[in-house]
Amino acid sequence: MAPRTGGSVTVNPKLRIRKGDRVIVLTGKDVGKEGEVTRVLPGARRVIVAGVNMAKKHQRPTTATTQGGIIDKDMPLDISNVALVCPSCNRGTRVGYRFEGDEKRRVCKKCGKDL
Repeated sequence: MAPRTGGSVTVNPKLRIRKGDRVIVLTGKDVGKEGEVTRVLPGARRVIVAGVNMAKKHQRPTTATTQGGIIDKDMPLDISNVALVCPSCNRGTRVGYRFEGDEKRRVCKKCGKDL
């Protein structure tokens, strides 16, 4: 789903995956791999998952990095290609919401427990 545009400002729907969540990859070359979300890019609807979708980067020695060489870099994945892993049922699931008083809680769509 492409982001909606409202004039010059891009308006994105709220993302259900957050930094620190454990996710599983659904499609692509790394299908089935699990990892932790290290960064969420809401404007591009992408997430960076640790140890998944690695690319080789040729790094030149600079003042910040004294040693150059080839380094592995985590590249972003589209948010539609990952699913949140429920800690209780240990499966990839969709995210639902439940209101408890004034609190909005994320819940697993498969087992119904809090995420």
